[in-house]
Amino acid sequence: MLPRTGPNKGEIFAGSVMEEGDAFVVTVSDRVARAATYNESFGFSKDFLNAATIGSDTIAAGDTLSLTIWENVDDGLLAGQGANATALTNVQVDGSGYIFVPYAGRILAAGNSPEAIRRIITEKLDAQTPDPQVMVTRAAGNGATVTVAGKISGQGIYPIERPTRTLTAMLAKAGGPSVEPETAQVKVIRGHHTGRIWFEDLFRNASYDIALRNGDRVLVEADPRNFTALGATGAQTIVPFQTRDLSALEALARVGGLRGNASDPTGIFVLRDERQSIAREVLGRPDLEGSQRMIYVLNLTEPNGLFLARDFQIRDEDTVYVTEAPFTQWTKVLGAVTGTAASAAQISNLSSN
Repeated sequence: MLPRTGPNKGEIFAGSVMEEGDAFVVTVSDRVARAATYNESFGFSKDFLNAATIGSDTIAAGDTLSLTIWENVDDGLLAGQGANATALTNVQVDGSGYIFVPYAGRILAAGNSPEAIRRIITEKLDAQTPDPQVMVTRAAGNGATVTVAGKISGQGIYPIERPTRTLTAMLAKAGGPSVEPETAQVKVIRGHHTGRIWFEDLFRNASYDIALRNGDRVLVEADPRNFTALGATGAQTIVPFQTRDLSALEALARVGGLRGNASDPTGIFVLRDERQSIAREVLGRPDLEGSQRMIYVLNLTEPNGLFLARDFQIRDEDTVYVTEAPFTQWTKVLGAVTGTAASAAQISNLSSN
């Protein structure tokens, strides 16, 4: 067998289900191009979308508070002899959301503002010391934090503060994606829930700019999708998408286009394992079960061929295969025959000398 880049058109068509093969071979039309189009939807569940923004003054477990208590007597409950003010610094809110204040007991701090905590402590102490005055402040940077990692300019652990309570603000705080924004994806992990969104969609749809919660993990990733190019193309390789949407025409251009002296523009194939719903729509076969092996055929020489190649969408892990032109195989045969004849003549000349 003569060397070649892969199977020819006849061999591919021989693998069709109609020929007792295991793949459906489908010629791409306008209807097929529309039916085979599938945009993988990213987004956040209601658990993410319905979460309200944490108030700028809301205390959370892990926050550190500072309390100052003034008593209207010389010898108060907390203050020493001759002093009327007591400072309680670095009072950390425990995992259950409580703090302990002498003579006031355990106070629920998480979910309250410093002002609400001040009123609670004042009421608790008022029955024990005359006219107590309480001031409560939260130390900045403690408590609620978010971890930002991946393809981001500034990986790290960031506090949820007034300017960084939403996803876009936190990403900006971390310096933004270190890859092309068009192909950057943002994943948010919150407990057992995960949401993913295209980075650019955060600015196209305000509802995706979700409120952050303590312990959220934000991962920025480059688009992991790719396709494989084989056959009589400018390059045979695995190619990353680099754009959110990629047509068959763009995929061919990405690998240098067709080889003018070798490619068959009537034999461009896209191979994929098609999901059940799309296979049923493309083939008009509601009886199909499970994913199906599909081979889509593009013919660039048809009047609508280039438009169809422009409209047909390439998806993750597709294989784009271009067959060799019949002339190329004929040239190889001719070369092999003439080469063999030339070799025989050389042998004959050597034997006659």
